[in-house]
Amino acid sequence: MASPLTAGLGLKPQHYDEALRCTAPGLWWEVHPENYLADGGPRLAWLEAIRSRHPVALHGVSLSLAADAPPDEAYLARLAALARRVEPAIISEHLAWSTWRGQYLPDLLPFPRTHAALHRIAGNIARTQDVLQRPIAIENPTHYLHIDGHDWAETDFLAELVLRTGCTLLLDVNNVYISANNLGFSAQAYLDAFPLHAVAEIHLAGHHADPVHGNALLIDSHDAPIAPAVWALYEQVMARTGPVPTLIERDDQLPTFNELLAEREQAHRALAHAQPREVACR
Repeated sequence: MASPLTAGLGLKPQHYDEALRCTAPGLWWEVHPENYLADGGPRLAWLEAIRSRHPVALHGVSLSLAADAPPDEAYLARLAALARRVEPAIISEHLAWSTWRGQYLPDLLPFPRTHAALHRIAGNIARTQDVLQRPIAIENPTHYLHIDGHDWAETDFLAELVLRTGCTLLLDVNNVYISANNLGFSAQAYLDAFPLHAVAEIHLAGHHADPVHGNALLIDSHDAPIAPAVWALYEQVMARTGPVPTLIERDDQLPTFNELLAEREQAHRALAHAQPREVACR
């Protein structure tokens, strides 16, 4: 029987050799599938080599589930082929949109959580899961400004998506902390209302203050160590959920592999000490 996933890291080309040799218990690797949608070549060969030693997860950034259009069929077919090839432990995507009339935009964009948006996104998730033949995990977004026109609180919106589609959730604790800071709500209250029973994966990452607005506007930069306040929120979540596979995201200003591994070890220890608990469905 395979060992349970504990703490994972994002797989970066700079660290392929060290990642392949690493034998840390419970380690897994997450990649953006968009970087591996090829029929061959060195990048895909490295992913398959890593997969022969460790579990992997696919974390998409371009399904555009909140767009006013269904997911691109050609992209979905390629994603399904990659999933069959590497048999990922988890496939996840963002609660956001990034396409408009055939154009891909370089960001994960917000939307008003209306009843119409809920119906549309639930349909897009269902279509994606039908093609992949498995549930996907939906990640809570990072927010930088207030948007009018919401019919649903975000936590209720996510819970309803789970109910309607059978998807799971990816709880990004750093996103919660940043959004609470930027929009002026309580991160703790948000987590108290979050449908933790549906969480299949957790993300932790670093952030930085905006160069103009300072700490009034935090940026989800993934280019720094995880902040102590984010670690504290994570430990509070662990106390309620028990151990959940947790990924350390680092996409820029990459430190040495050993530094990343040390931060991953902190999450691994937290998971080892977390007591399994049942979380009542909301």
